[in-house]
Amino acid sequence: MANKKGEALYIRLYEEIRDSIVSGAYAYGSKIPAKRVMAEEKGLSVITVEHAYNLLQEEGYIEASQRSGYYVVYRDSDLIHVEKTVFDDNAGGLHAEADVFPVSVYSKTVRKILSEQGENILIRTEGRGNIEIRTAIASYLNRSRGMKVSPDQVVIGSGSDYLYSLIVQLLGRECIYGIEDPCYENIEMMYAANDVRIEHLKLGNNGIRTRELNASKADVLHVTPYHSYPSGNSTDISKRMEYIRWAKERNAMIVEDDYESEFSPTLKAQRTLFSLEPDSHVIYLNTFTRTIAPSIRVGYMILPASKADSFLSRTGFRSCTVSALSQYVIAELLNSGSFERHINRIRRRMRKNRGE
Repeated sequence: MANKKGEALYIRLYEEIRDSIVSGAYAYGSKIPAKRVMAEEKGLSVITVEHAYNLLQEEGYIEASQRSGYYVVYRDSDLIHVEKTVFDDNAGGLHAEADVFPVSVYSKTVRKILSEQGENILIRTEGRGNIEIRTAIASYLNRSRGMKVSPDQVVIGSGSDYLYSLIVQLLGRECIYGIEDPCYENIEMMYAANDVRIEHLKLGNNGIRTRELNASKADVLHVTPYHSYPSGNSTDISKRMEYIRWAKERNAMIVEDDYESEFSPTLKAQRTLFSLEPDSHVIYLNTFTRTIAPSIRVGYMILPASKADSFLSRTGFRSCTVSALSQYVIAELLNSGSFERHINRIRRRMRKNRGE
């Protein structure tokens, strides 16, 4: 199997099998080749195949049956879903002191930016944020989450609360906004503060219950598929595909709040809703408040290409609410690899604490 530059072989195999399952080449309930057989067919080591199979299991595509092999558990109809709960924050500690971004690295980066950018840090940036940080985020999402976006789709703002308000301005106050029940209280409070109608949709162990979703009158669905708070539940690939199908059938929008997803202890984070449907129906949100520091107050959203021009026409008069210095610093942390080294260090420790 040919290898792209900088890409692990097991990731290539994982993507190949995943695409075969989604396309129906491997049907629901069918058995996929044993690790040794797959290794011989692809000219890979058994260990490489095992890594790929582990990722497929983590994302809910396949399931191991003792002494029998691996079977496809993903089904396009989404009538049955694998229930899955994400890791417990209290067992491995996202709140531990070891999770703090290294002050020495951050301060060194600030000094570098002050030296190199000079008076540029005093210049007003456009409403979406400066091109440096938008380009850095687009590149980071492409290599880490498989999200192929352009800098023109990236919008910078001072935290998720501010971005929620921009979303209402973009999509309209006449829309009904469906939110998870229970959900992080700030989500409901911010939508309520923007005078929009809210619909509460009950959560199960695997995201919003199908019956609730089908009966919903919402035009916009705000979900936290990686780690819903306070329930701690996550969604598997089948439920994520159900959300996408729901949005397409109703011509609705999904707001994907991907807070702290970088801290997934798995070898590869689940595919985002945006990467599953990048064209029209998903707005992606994330922040650096957990991954760097709460005091940073920098968030970003990724607009589908079809919404980017509309956003600019409605909000182009705004100034960016994040300082130029913070934007240049975060761009440098992303471009230099410092951000990802920090994230990988925490993820390794989490896996070690879980005995993996």
